[in-house]
Amino acid sequence: MAALKTSGLLTGFALSMALTVSGAALASDLPSKKGAPPPPVAPSITWFDIAVSVKGMTDYNFRGISQTDRKPAIQGGAELQFYDNLVYAGVYASNVDLATRPPAEIDFYAGIRPKFGPVTVDVGVWQYYYPSEKQFIDTAGVYWTPRNTDYTEVYGKVSYNFEDKLILGANVFYAWDWLGTGASGTYASVTAKYNLPFLEGLSVSGEFGHYWLGTTNLAIWSTVPPTNLPDYAYWNAGVSYTWKNLTADVRYHDTNLSKTECFALTADPRGVNSGSGRSKWCAPTVVATLSFDITASSVGIFAPK
Repeated sequence: MAALKTSGLLTGFALSMALTVSGAALASDLPSKKGAPPPPVAPSITWFDIAVSVKGMTDYNFRGISQTDRKPAIQGGAELQFYDNLVYAGVYASNVDLATRPPAEIDFYAGIRPKFGPVTVDVGVWQYYYPSEKQFIDTAGVYWTPRNTDYTEVYGKVSYNFEDKLILGANVFYAWDWLGTGASGTYASVTAKYNLPFLEGLSVSGEFGHYWLGTTNLAIWSTVPPTNLPDYAYWNAGVSYTWKNLTADVRYHDTNLSKTECFALTADPRGVNSGSGRSKWCAPTVVATLSFDITASSVGIFAPK
């Protein structure tokens, strides 16, 4: 009888252990009270996108020099973007009022924008095209501009984004035939933008740069001897506010060019016609800009996949 009791106890213990282990195995297949970890999500990619921009401004100021004789400008452009904006190509246009009297400036550009965490690198080429321009020749037969002021720039930019609060940048642009003069042109600048914490969309920003310009080419200028173009410093500072797709910007621009040096770079017709050899196109100015920017993906076209 003792043997039977012992055998029965052992059998019961074994059965109890089997049920316990089986229950534990079933429990391990159930989700925990904390919840199962979510499956990894592959990052979405916008393989193709189109960015459109339209701007209105009180003066088209380019690196400290007015391109519209201190008058307003309307600008617009479209940019094709591939593989999350890694590769891009675009066209941009603006009305101008320059010495060679082109009806517009039309720019074509392309490049790559790889990103490495908070760092963005931008390398590309930019073509400035001025259609239907005419060489500026005064009544005495003096040539004040080249026949064609179209030119090409190559550029490199790098920026660092500190948690979408502060963005610092450095830029270099190089042209081997600046404005068709035969002179080289190298422009380098540093930039900074700070998003103010007390109002979303409000930011302050600025740029400080320097332009190194070379010597003009006698063959291009005909009767004008080779000239060493003046180097100059340029800076701007302003405040902008973005609401949805609209951005309003007010910015101060200035250079260290004298009025005589400004005339040497612009051939301002007023300086020729008056005989003063001076120009105000490089003087301090405040420019107000209102821009509208949108991408096709933001309205559901070419959405990320």
